[in-house]
Amino acid sequence: MLHHYLQSAINDLRSLLAITRQDIEDIKEAKHQIIFSRTKTKDDLIASFENKKSLIDHEILKLTKERPETSLGDLLDQEATVLLGELRESLEDLKEENRRYARMVLAVSEFYNSLLERLLPPQTQDYSGKKHAPSSFLTLEA
Repeated sequence: MLHHYLQSAINDLRSLLAITRQDIEDIKEAKHQIIFSRTKTKDDLIASFENKKSLIDHEILKLTKERPETSLGDLLDQEATVLLGELRESLEDLKEENRRYARMVLAVSEFYNSLLERLLPPQTQDYSGKKHAPSSFLTLEA
């Protein structure tokens, strides 16, 4: 079962990686609605990965309880060791792509926030709690 859980977790990470790469391409083209539409899919994949990770932990714990005197490296067969390596590599790849995506999201957010502040300057609040718009924003003509 350990091999199955490992392979399934790797598949979840690869799917998340593919979606993140697609999100990066879509944010470059300002296809924000498409990105938002994939949020549920990403949430489901994350939940699935977390579940499989718990199952992997459980299986490894079960192996260590069966043979407590044996080191973890000796408990796992060659295939499990290779799959754990692939799992780690997939996690590192996803982390790097998420870092790239986060930088892009931050840049887009800063752009929209600065644009919004130029169009609608923030209101100031005085000591009595009243909010006032800057005088340059409101003008009266007679």
